[in-house]
Amino acid sequence: MRKKIVAGNWKMNTTPVEGVELAKGIVAGMRNVDKAVNFIIAPPFTHLSEVVKVTRGTGIAVSAQNCAAEAKGAYTGEVSAAMIASLGVEYVILGHSERRQYYGETSETLNKKMVQVFANNLQPIYCIGEMLEEREAGKHFDVVKQQLEEVVFNLEPAQFEKTVIAYEPVWAIGTGKTATADQAQEMHAFIRETLKSKFGELAEQTVILYGGSAKPDNAKELFSKADVDGGLIGGAALKAADFIAIGQSY
Repeated sequence: MRKKIVAGNWKMNTTPVEGVELAKGIVAGMRNVDKAVNFIIAPPFTHLSEVVKVTRGTGIAVSAQNCAAEAKGAYTGEVSAAMIASLGVEYVILGHSERRQYYGETSETLNKKMVQVFANNLQPIYCIGEMLEEREAGKHFDVVKQQLEEVVFNLEPAQFEKTVIAYEPVWAIGTGKTATADQAQEMHAFIRETLKSKFGELAEQTVILYGGSAKPDNAKELFSKADVDGGLIGGAALKAADFIAIGQSY
């Protein structure tokens, strides 16, 4: 059985005080969720230390939203994987569509970040997905396959086993278009088959999260699909009640 994961990406939202309160609300609500569901929350860098304290011993894992491609040095404004790991953080989100789109992150950059993540015993949540024009041109499978081949295929099997994949249908986020549960399943199944071509049966255990605006009212249908192992949640992760409700959708 693959892990069931509900991960909350807070993006650039909440102050540290607000973030601690949100984390406390999630901790309080966990008692109403099946223990088989694993929660991960990804606050901004400024909150990580305090949120780790709030969640320690609760079963909730904490993730950073990004990390530097270098180990240390004269890189003003960057935060290294070693700094993140020293706080007790367990995961790092890599390759999020917003990082690719707004900050020009490439596979070359992400390969360097992967090296840093594993060198510091962290686990990556690696994001992939196609833009609207790529979907409309029928290139969505090619785009996703390339994003896997250029980064994930470079991992050793032991590293791959610790990697979580998150599929973001970028074309369905903020565009007014909606990805159906069947479309999500179609892509998740394709991702798993692509991973099998490199890693064999190890891919059966790979957690593939859906990152396309999962909410309390559509999570149950999404999570019922065979290859959808949970969600990377954006807006709905900013309200403890909504985030918990998504966890209850299993």
